[in-house]
This record gives sequence, structure tokens and C-alpha cells, in this order.
Amino acid sequence: MTNKEIARVFADLASIMELHDENPFKIRSYQNTYITLRKLDKSLSDMSRAEMDDIKGVGKATGDKIEELLKTGHLATFQKYADVTPAGVIDMLHIKGFGPKKIQAVWKDLGIESVGELLYACNENRLIELKGFGIKTQEEIRKAAEYFLKSKNKRFWAVADVDTEGVVKWLNLRIVQSGITDFKIERVGELRRLLPIVEKIELLVAGIDNMESLFDAENLIWVDKKENTYLCKTENNVPVLIYSCALSEWGSKLFKYTGSRPFLEAFVKHTEGGGGQANFKHLPTEKEVFEKAHLPFIEPELREDMDILELAKANHLPHLLQLGDIQGVIHTHTTYSDGLNTVSEMAAAAQRLGYRYIGISDHSKAAFYANGMKEDRVEQQWQEIDELNKSLFNFKILKSIECDILYDGGLDYSDDILRGFDFIIASIHSNLKMDEAKATSRLIKAIENQHVTILGHPTGRLLLSREGYPIDHKKVIDACAANKVSIELNANPYRLDMDWTWIPYARERGVLICINPDAHSIEGINDIRYGVLTARKGRLDTEGCLNARDLEGFWDSIRK
Repeated sequence: MTNKEIARVFADLASIMELHDENPFKIRSYQNTYITLRKLDKSLSDMSRAEMDDIKGVGKATGDKIEELLKTGHLATFQKYADVTPAGVIDMLHIKGFGPKKIQAVWKDLGIESVGELLYACNENRLIELKGFGIKTQEEIRKAAEYFLKSKNKRFWAVADVDTEGVVKWLNLRIVQSGITDFKIERVGELRRLLPIVEKIELLVAGIDNMESLFDAENLIWVDKKENTYLCKTENNVPVLIYSCALSEWGSKLFKYTGSRPFLEAFVKHTEGGGGQANFKHLPTEKEVFEKAHLPFIEPELREDMDILELAKANHLPHLLQLGDIQGVIHTHTTYSDGLNTVSEMAAAAQRLGYRYIGISDHSKAAFYANGMKEDRVEQQWQEIDELNKSLFNFKILKSIECDILYDGGLDYSDDILRGFDFIIASIHSNLKMDEAKATSRLIKAIENQHVTILGHPTGRLLLSREGYPIDHKKVIDACAANKVSIELNANPYRLDMDWTWIPYARERGVLICINPDAHSIEGINDIRYGVLTARKGRLDTEGCLNARDLEGFWDSIRK
């Protein structure tokens, strides 16, 4: 288990204990443990017991629980409470903004024991009968519950990617052990199209006559079969769909099981309408499928919408951005705010990874919960950056800030401070409950500020956890175009905000996209990969990416 996964168990333990009115001091202790373990820079699985005991705030009892989790993946103390709590009530603990005290009220006073029942009660206005609840609170809970149900059993692409690697390795091992040497395995469906959220793992396997022999009771568990499609699951209950085919039809099947339904239907219409040969079955490579259709090869991540075929027919497919095109690491946090590493450590890591410049963008003072920087600490950081830059060769540290956009659309510092930064990322972090008109006007006022360079995570969304505040994307993008402001594609796999579907419109309006890891540690820099994958899905090329430029090009692009 990772540190974050272990930390999450302690957060869940604190929540379920609060639900049962347990000792508040123990609850607070586990909440603090959650915060502490998330910030560790060394993996708990690599620590000795003595090292665990040296972690501030981790006592013997907590250390025992960490060891239990590392050995078994489960916690008996949590299970003790789970055994006397309806499963649906435990589900409610994962609804954003719906805390244990409110859950306890709807469970004990209204007898609600599932998210479905909760939604029904909201629709009947039953929650407003409870003390501490009103119409506004009921509506917020209803929206959060709907989002929870819509997101349930879905997975982040980044998480599914790791799960898929495990399944593919297992399949490879089993096939090789069976003596077969000529076979192929490839991801298909949502995974191959790089959708940020996926529902299942889908694989195409070719060259295997007896697929049933590959399954066992532990690693890949048999569920069902329909023709040449096998439904199974991993030991962690992740659904896996495996399509089987002959090697001679690999290309045809890979094409069929990759594209979305709208794309495939449009493709068939194109071929049947004289754009190519209608029969593209039994082809060994995908390249041959496109050749028969008289079309250039369309990358898998672009096979989402039918309009990509028009670009293909006109030979106007974009030359998609690649990870190696990114030259600068923009939007990183350090120990000056809520990061785990120092300025020098972040810069050294970026240089080691082959980047040419880094923007240090700690939180501004309004983000007090993230140790946001007051003016004196801003100037202290500037001095440190100046000193570090004197000793660097062929690399530059840029002075930046992730500046809070206040409720009225103003920024968190005076003009005197703002003009001292090399560039400014403006983001909303507070007062997120806004209607579309308010959120849009708040963003546009910030965009129109002469000091703003990049608009950070435009909707504030957290995938599978929190819907973003509603905005008029066209108005916001148009404002960015008018004020020479780039838009961040926050590469954290739990955000990926802006959404890839708006990248084409942004580029049409001449707005540059900056792929930013929002890194709070050295390891976080690697999240740039997820941003690039998402940007490719949005048809982004190097010309449209702000930090695919060298330092001089970056400067030229942000100069107003």
C-alpha cells in the first residue's frame, strides 16, 4: 500500500468512529495521522519499525495499525465499526461535503441507509425537517449524492493504468508458461482512447485458442463468457473485459474495440459512401484498416468524435504533442507553502529530468490552510531564487505564485508585489459554491488583471470527488484570448482541468495551453505525463503548448 492509501484508511477510521460518537481525542488523533502520513517523503513500506516510531505523532498503537495494513491490507479496528454499520451508510462517508454528524442524523433520525434513499428523501424535502438542515443544505447534499452515484465504480485513468499493467504482466506470464510464443496483447476501449475516467479494463488478446486456461481463482477470476468476449475481474474486483481474436484479424479487431461508437459509425458511413472499401475485416494491422478507407492513420486517443474524420479526409490531422516536447515545469509548490521539497530540491529534480526551466508557484497568503506566503516570505523566496540562479548552468528558476482569485475577482496581493513575479497563475480555491454567472464574472475579472499570465485549473474540479463550479467556457476562453492569458491544463490525474473537450476551442481563439503538474513534491513533477496524454486527446500540438517553448520562447509568449 502507498502512503496515501494507508493515510486514507486512517481518515476513514476517524469518520466511521465519529459516526458512532467515539472518543473525540482518538478521532482527532487519526485525522492528524492522515495528514502526517500523506506528507511523508519516504514510503512506509520501506521503513523499519524504529523509523515509524520516530515519525512525529505516530505512537505505538498507530504504528501497530500501519504494520497491520502493510501486512494484510486491512484494519481490524475499522472492520469492527463496519460490521455494525450499513454498507450504504459507509458509502455516504465518501460523499464530498457530507460529514459524519449529518450522516448520523439522516441515518438515526430518518432511517436512511443508502445513497439512493438519501436522494429520494431530498426529493421529498425530508432533510429540512432535521435540526441543522435547511433547503440550501438539502440541495447541496442532493447534488453531491447524485455526483457520487454517477461516479461510483469508475476509475481514474492513472489508477486503471497501474491495474492494467498488472493484468497484462499476469496474462503474459500465463501465456508464456503455456508454451505459446506467437501472441499479442493490447489495451482497447476507454483506456486506449485515454479518457480521464474509465469504467473497466478492456484488452484484446490474439493467438490464444484456449483462453479459459489463463484464468485462476486469485489473479484473474473468471466471471462469464459471451462468444469471444470474456468477463473477469482482478483480486481487487476491478472488472476486466478480454476480447479474443486470431492473429490474422488483429488490426481489424484492434480498430473495432478501440473507437467510440459515434466514431465507428461515422467511419462505416464514410467507407460505405465511397470513401473506401466497406469490408475492412480480417486485416492484420490497423494501418491497413485506414489504407482501405483511404484515410491517414488516426491516433487512438482521437477516435472519440466523428468530426475527426473530416480533418483526416482533408489531411489536416494535428501533429500531437509528446512528453519529450515539454521544456519547462510550470506550477510547483515548495516548503514555502504546502510542498514537501525545497526550492533547490525541486529545481535540481527538474533539471535532472531534462527540463530547461521551472516556475516556483507557491500559494498566496489567502490560502492560509496551505501555509500561503505573506509579503515578507515572498521577498525571502525571491532572494533565495536569485542566489540559486547564480550557480545554475543552462537552467533557470522563475519567480511565480499561484495567486488566489478572491470572491470579487481581485487578486491576493497589491500591484507592487504582483509586478515582482516573472509570471502569475491565478486560481480559485475558496467560496466554490457559485452559479455560472458569478463564477464566470469572477474568473473574467481576474483574467483582465494586467499581471495575470495563466489561468489555473479553470473549474476547480476534482475528478470523481467534486464537480467543478459551472462556468461559461466560451466567455472565459474569449477573455483569455483578449488579454493574452494562457490556460492551465492541471496535469494532476485527479484534476485534469481544463477539460480536454475545450482545448480545440481555446486553440481556435489563439489561447495557449500550459501543461502544469501542480507538483507538491519531486515525484509530482512526473504528473506532466498525464497532462500530455490528456492534451493529446484535445488535439494539442507543440505550437499550442506554452511550456513546449524554450525559455526565450516562453518569455516572448507571456509578455503582454
